[in-house]
Formats: sequence, C-alpha cells, structure tokens
Amino acid sequence: MTALRSALFFLILLVVTPPYAVFSLLCAPLPRLARNRAIAGWTRIIVALAGPILGIRYRVEGADHLPREPAVVLSKHQSAYETLAFNQIFPPQVHVLKRELLWIPFFGWGLALMSPIAIDRSRGIRALREIARRGRIRLDQGFWVIVFPEGTRVAPGKRRRYQPGGAWLAAHAGVPVIPVAHNAGLLWPRYAFMKRPGTVTFRIGPPIPAKGRDPNEVIAEAESWIEAQQAELCSAAS
Repeated sequence: MTALRSALFFLILLVVTPPYAVFSLLCAPLPRLARNRAIAGWTRIIVALAGPILGIRYRVEGADHLPREPAVVLSKHQSAYETLAFNQIFPPQVHVLKRELLWIPFFGWGLALMSPIAIDRSRGIRALREIARRGRIRLDQGFWVIVFPEGTRVAPGKRRRYQPGGAWLAAHAGVPVIPVAHNAGLLWPRYAFMKRPGTVTFRIGPPIPAKGRDPNEVIAEAESWIEAQQAELCSAAS
C-alpha cells in the first residue's frame, strides 16, 4: 500500500507541477509579496495532497513564539517536506539556497520568482556578506528568511557543522533567530521514493536575540536548542 501511495503521489506531482510552473511565470509582473504568495500556492497543494494520499500530516508546537515582525528561521533540513510545510507555518518567506536549484526545469522557474537568496557556497566569506546584504533587503521588504544552517539535507539522528550565515544575517539586521526542530525525515526521507504515513511534528523555539551579538554565539545557542529537541522528537517517533 505504501508503494502504491508513493507512486500515485509522484504521478500527481508530474501532472500538477508543469502547469503551475507556467502559472508562476505569468505571476512575474506582480509585486514581490503578492507573487510570492501566489507561487507558494503550489506548496500548499502538495502538502494538502500528502495528507489523503500519503497519510502524512503535520502539527506545530510553539507557534506562540513567533514574533510579529520578520525574523530569521534556523531549521534542520531532512527532506523536501519541511520546505513545503513552512509556507503554511510561517508568513511570506524566502530561502537561502544554493543557486544550482534555480536551474531545475519547472521547479526552479517558480523558485527563482519567489525572490530567494541564491548563493555560491564556494565563495566563503563573500557568500556570508551576500547573505547579509540580500537578506536584510528581504527582511525590509516584509519577508521572513529561512536558513538551513547545515547547508544540506541530513538524515534524522545525524548532524553536520552549523554554518554561521543565518546568525550573521540576524546579527547584522538586528532581528531575532527562530530555532526550529522537526522529524520530517522519518516519514519523508531524503532522496527516497517511498514515504511513510504519520504525523510530522514541527517544534518552534523561543526567539534568540541576535542584535549586537557575535554570530558564532548566536549559532551555537540555536544549535544547542535544535539538537536537543531533535533527539527528543526523533526518539519519540521511532
């Protein structure tokens, strides 16, 4: 049954995505925020379909921690599911991502029109400066900024070195960091065709002040909270 559900979901993705990519191109003349909301409709469709077809739904803990003003979200990255669900959990947002994602047919077209902060990660300190410069512009435009500090998808129970880009941006822009832990990778594994039914838990932590602080201190505080919550969420669901 799981295999049939996964195959059906994949086929629906193939049907829905190309026409929505064309719709995204037609949204290009819209103001930036309006365009973002319109294109994000694709993610809402996919998350909605994942419920009845795959049996994957989600719940949110700690939503009361979200501030009124835009902030920088630092989250674990385990699968594609959290990137989709975040469009329902958080206000209009942009992602810091590797620029190669914009080259993917159909998906990349819509992604490019959502005003992401696409960087060349090989540029080191210059990439950090670019995140800070462009991220501050996006925050001023009313967007939240989503950053996966480990830089790539990491399987549940694993971890990689946290990069300081998101904390660097928050410190320079004077906005708080919102740490997020979740267990999406247990149900929607990275690069896996098969997906398991169940409920993904997203846990949002208290805002971490970043204004005037050393970004390394901020990222260390966020990492400590996130990894502690990850251990609890993944062990509880396994």
